[in-house]
Amino acid sequence: MDGADVWWSESRPAEGGRSVIVRRSADGTVADVLAPPWNARTRVHEYGGGAWTVSAGTLWFTEFSDQRLYRLAPGAGAPQPVTPEPAVPAGLRYADVTATPLGVLAVREHHPEGSGASEVVNEIVRITADGEAEVLVSGPDFVSDPRPSPDGRHLAWLQWNHPHMPWDAAGLVVRGPDGTDTVVAGGPGESVVQPVWGTDGSLWFLCDRTDRWSLYRRHPHGGIELALDVGSDIAGPQWVFGASRYALLDDGRPVVAYSGAGGDRLGVVEDRGVRALDLPFTVFRYVTAQGGSVVCVAASPTTEPVVLRVDVDGGQFDVLRPARDLGLNPAWFSVPEHVTFPTEDRGTGIDRAHALVYPPTNPQVPASGALPPLMVVVHGGPTANAVPVLNLEVQYWTSRGFCVADVDYRGSTSYGRRYREALKGRWGVVDLDDVVACARFLADSGRVDPARMAIRGGSAGGYTTLAALTMRPGVFSAGASHYGVADLGALAAETHKFESRYLDGLVAPWPDGADVYAQRSPINHVDALDTPLAVFQGEEDAVVPPDQAEAIVAALRAKGVPHAYLLFPGEQHGFRRAENIRAALDGELSFYAQVWGFQLPADERIEPIEVIR
Repeated sequence: MDGADVWWSESRPAEGGRSVIVRRSADGTVADVLAPPWNARTRVHEYGGGAWTVSAGTLWFTEFSDQRLYRLAPGAGAPQPVTPEPAVPAGLRYADVTATPLGVLAVREHHPEGSGASEVVNEIVRITADGEAEVLVSGPDFVSDPRPSPDGRHLAWLQWNHPHMPWDAAGLVVRGPDGTDTVVAGGPGESVVQPVWGTDGSLWFLCDRTDRWSLYRRHPHGGIELALDVGSDIAGPQWVFGASRYALLDDGRPVVAYSGAGGDRLGVVEDRGVRALDLPFTVFRYVTAQGGSVVCVAASPTTEPVVLRVDVDGGQFDVLRPARDLGLNPAWFSVPEHVTFPTEDRGTGIDRAHALVYPPTNPQVPASGALPPLMVVVHGGPTANAVPVLNLEVQYWTSRGFCVADVDYRGSTSYGRRYREALKGRWGVVDLDDVVACARFLADSGRVDPARMAIRGGSAGGYTTLAALTMRPGVFSAGASHYGVADLGALAAETHKFESRYLDGLVAPWPDGADVYAQRSPINHVDALDTPLAVFQGEEDAVVPPDQAEAIVAALRAKGVPHAYLLFPGEQHGFRRAENIRAALDGELSFYAQVWGFQLPADERIEPIEVIR
């Protein structure tokens, strides 16, 4: 929010995947602020987020091509560089950009020339309009959320150290007027997310000390109280900077987005309880206050993301930025059912897992009575969750006759810390149990064809896909790995700083637990890999490098297992260009058609992928 104006970013696959900043003025005029080729996207932690901010009409942003910080003042013709050109290309990166009267605060990530993950330095800096940088916080392995108090006398931020991830042990630190730093919440066994100052000097934050990420308030003179526990997670995992699951209205009341079975609710906190708002959406992100209203990104199983403004007392809402006009009747859209199914305990104390199950849906094709094929989708992370939002990648499959099960295996978020930590030391075990249990549950229920069950996933989901095919053979008859992990040991040794110790908790400490990594790496079990597999990879992926994909492809080729491999130049971890997104989907469908023996629709002009046998 910038006065009466609302600003947001949009990803444009048709423009090479660039992130565009858009402004909606008070009179309703909507315009792009950044013309091509500007791309407001940061590579801090490789996943980015918080790449831009705005104050009094001036935009500050990180440009993707060189990772420098730029400034675009009202009436200026073009953005001007603020930070100097680094000695190493993209060697200085900026994220979590926050405007202040003296410039901006930001997380700066320094990559020295020839550096590995251990030499990368993360700091909080203050940067003035003329590019002068002052280091405010240095020392912790990671920092985020630099937030000055309204009077400017205090600074709050989050910090954590290896081997923890932010959802394991992020601590909330407050620096007082005398320069003393105090950890006020979080640390080992407790994670803090999203600190926000109130106008009265209170500091609000989300913390999972009760198992669930709940809302807390630290009073101006000390003392912390639990403000709201809804029985489920309010926050999500901090993979990217700048996330916001609650906001404070002008009168101080918090408005929160919180998770439940099958979706989110948006509610206002009143009298230590929450009044849920009646809204036709199931996902709420980037919740931001504007007077007595909140503005957020919202979506549902039948609606792609929109920019939404909600009057929390009147109940009215306005769509400020509508979803794309897809030209499709909503009858095409498959709406998911939240399903809970039994699974093996494995010493976790949890014997149930969850999934969003999308039935095949196509208004132009009558049901034939035959059981549909099943597509088990494994979300990435693995610390993440399935989201009930209109996803054309899911609808691509359901409209072509597939039942899709998006599995929230143990380790997923939204179900509390205990469920999330059930994957600790068990990645490659309980996640496999859960995706197999989901497939068998749906087959045994008579909902899908047990002879045509496929599994697909990207990144960490690609690992579970490969592991399920090699270590739980005979369940799935086809699979697709999108930039998936084949060798856990290579990932632990080669990946970027943010995730360089992630596997210590999920698998075992590295390198002491190298034997466990070898035992759970799909590449070491290819003797059991007899299932046809399609592999898709970005050539510039720094999170899961291409050699991971090529190792599994080489093993498939050596064994003579039917497979396909597409390598996309210019793509990183996840595909952003429209032509590549389509090529990956069409290629995967073509792969299943050749493996299972069905014809591709003639009117879709799908170029068959080459299947090597």
